[in-house]
Amino acid sequence: MEEQIYRKLFLGFIQIHILHHAQKEAIFGSWMLEELQEHRYHLSAGTLYPLLHTMESAGLLEKEDKNVEGKIRKYYKTTERGSKVLLEAKKKAYELFKEIKDE
Repeated sequence: MEEQIYRKLFLGFIQIHILHHAQKEAIFGSWMLEELQEHRYHLSAGTLYPLLHTMESAGLLEKEDKNVEGKIRKYYKTTERGSKVLLEAKKKAYELFKEIKDE
């Protein structure tokens, strides 16, 4: 039960993290999994890839298929809409962290 609560809570942080990196440069799934693990998010590929597809469907990310060593790799980049959402999320996160850090 507690794990489900954390998963739901941190899902928004993970999406912000994805948008942040995809705005800097195109990302791909296995790299993003490693990046999230460095920040102690424990996500499986079975969770990340549907999340990337959902974010793409919502117009937050755009996908480009590239041939890398004979395999097709899907790269994701933040869209204009995704950049606007990221900016608003950063503002809200900053407000929240300012409020809770002083308590």
